[in-house]
Amino acid sequence: MSSDFLQLLKNTAPGGTGATILADGAMGTMLNSRGVSFEKCFDELNLTNPSVVADVHLEYIRAGAQIILSNTFSANRYKLQKFGLQDKLAAINTAGVELARRVALTSGSDVLIAGDIGPLGVRIAPFGRVQVEDAQAAFAEQVEALCAANADLLVIETIADLYEARAAVQAAKQHCSRPVIASVTFTRDGRTILGDTPEKAARVLAESGADVIGVNCSGGPAQLLRILRQMKQALPAMKFWVKPNAGWPEQVSGRIMYPADPDYFGDYALSFRAAGASIVGGCCGTTPRHIAAMRKAIDAAPPVEWPIIQMPDSPPPAAPEVEAESESMPSTRLAQKLAAGKFAIAVEMDPPRGLSIHKLMAGASMLAEAGADVIDVADSPMARMRMSAWAVCDIVQRKLDVETTLHFPTRGRNLLRVQGDLLAAHALGIRNVFVIMGDPTSIGDYPEAADNYDIVPSGLIKLIKQGFNTGIDHSGTSIGQPTNFFVGSALNLCPQDFAAETKNLRRKLSAGADFFLTQPIFNPQQAENFLNHYASEYGPLGKPVLLGILPLFSTRHVNFLHHEVPGISIPEPIRTRMEKSGEQAGKEGVRIATELVQQIKPWAQGVYLMPQFNRYDLVAEIVDSIK
Repeated sequence: MSSDFLQLLKNTAPGGTGATILADGAMGTMLNSRGVSFEKCFDELNLTNPSVVADVHLEYIRAGAQIILSNTFSANRYKLQKFGLQDKLAAINTAGVELARRVALTSGSDVLIAGDIGPLGVRIAPFGRVQVEDAQAAFAEQVEALCAANADLLVIETIADLYEARAAVQAAKQHCSRPVIASVTFTRDGRTILGDTPEKAARVLAESGADVIGVNCSGGPAQLLRILRQMKQALPAMKFWVKPNAGWPEQVSGRIMYPADPDYFGDYALSFRAAGASIVGGCCGTTPRHIAAMRKAIDAAPPVEWPIIQMPDSPPPAAPEVEAESESMPSTRLAQKLAAGKFAIAVEMDPPRGLSIHKLMAGASMLAEAGADVIDVADSPMARMRMSAWAVCDIVQRKLDVETTLHFPTRGRNLLRVQGDLLAAHALGIRNVFVIMGDPTSIGDYPEAADNYDIVPSGLIKLIKQGFNTGIDHSGTSIGQPTNFFVGSALNLCPQDFAAETKNLRRKLSAGADFFLTQPIFNPQQAENFLNHYASEYGPLGKPVLLGILPLFSTRHVNFLHHEVPGISIPEPIRTRMEKSGEQAGKEGVRIATELVQQIKPWAQGVYLMPQFNRYDLVAEIVDSIK
């Protein structure tokens, strides 16, 4: 029946009828929903509990799938060895194909059976210890078993490493005459786990000999549509398949949940077809309901008028592996919220002075639960020795799933360190950066420490926005792919020298600043006057401004800020209120801060709250009042 598949495939190509082949959805998700633990070997069920696997196959056939994948995703020597089942490799693969075939025949539907081949579960050389020839031998064992069981075609899927993908396809082509589909998976950044682009992945799969190439698993339909378009642009005459997850998985009450519903998949089935997919289906989190929705959408849509693609005599040179920023990575949550015109709440936190992060994590967790959108992590505040802000951002984002903004001072860094630190931050998943000069070392723990710098804040903003975010470093050399930093800068809305502050602001805007954080505001009217005056001279600022709000804690605290901290002036009425509050000064400080937020909320895009003395509980009260 492999000839049937090739005929179906021919109809999806340019000059065909425009039909779209529908594959099935997730097997593991369905088995788990029937009580099979993820700790079990799903493939062994072909031998020990074939009826539960057969039920899943039958549901997908009834939903309208034309291709059913055998329950053999992990039936290779390396994965089976973990369960002591390596000696049953041939039996498990054979049973998987024969079981799917029996269900298809019993259903009376004209369904193709694909022998499913997943990753080996080990790293391949040169980035792992398993040599390529050993990987090929492992794939060959599974390929031979699937072909001997008379699978109509082979599907090599969910491969994250192109070295492994090439080995799998070559093994399939050398040991079986069936058509081969090869599909890779990508990270959230739109790259493979080893950093390869969709364009490169497409070329490697095609050059390896696959008949159909594509993408599966990864994220939801939106991400895979972007990746499909990039692969199709690289190889317009190639045939593609796409099987997305039902969105990014979330853990809810101990269960893995996927957000994308069937209707959403039905809509995307047509988008995939329009983008050039010959075969569509679903991966993790999808169910027969998702496949049924795709079937309904495909059947209801008119045939595609495929353009005839004229291929040149010789292939064009490979496009440079640099992706447009908007296509490679999604915007940060902070960027999305500000772009949507929603009021954002940022809270500053200082890294610990030692190794313990327990208090910081407890505070960050409380602030996130209260409704803070982003945690701003200061870098060596007041030039005092602290844990690396990079480490704190990474820990907070990984353990609490709260987005962070990394304070990035230029002071004390030369151009080499600045750029290396930016790459490190991006590799850790940190995308929001707040560029500042930084406090002079003369006021801190180590006044004798070097205080030099090669670049001022506006220069660093330009380096990031016009350099790194376009894929090049300061010297113009490619960094492989663009970064996706959302860059903030400092703004003083109550300056003593209006002209100087305006000049600095315009320089930062010209460099490409995305948003601004201000110093603490105690006179909202003065702050609004600055923005109005700027607008009258140069037009609206056009960038989000998050106004600094610093909760006062005591009379002594007020006097210190007012008399000793440059740039902070606290109006006399506020100083009087704090003085009269006595032992309730902390609560009065919260009330004052809340009132200030309410005054700025009509015209500001957000607030930047600065807890004092690690009193995150007081700031949480303010966040509660804003929400």
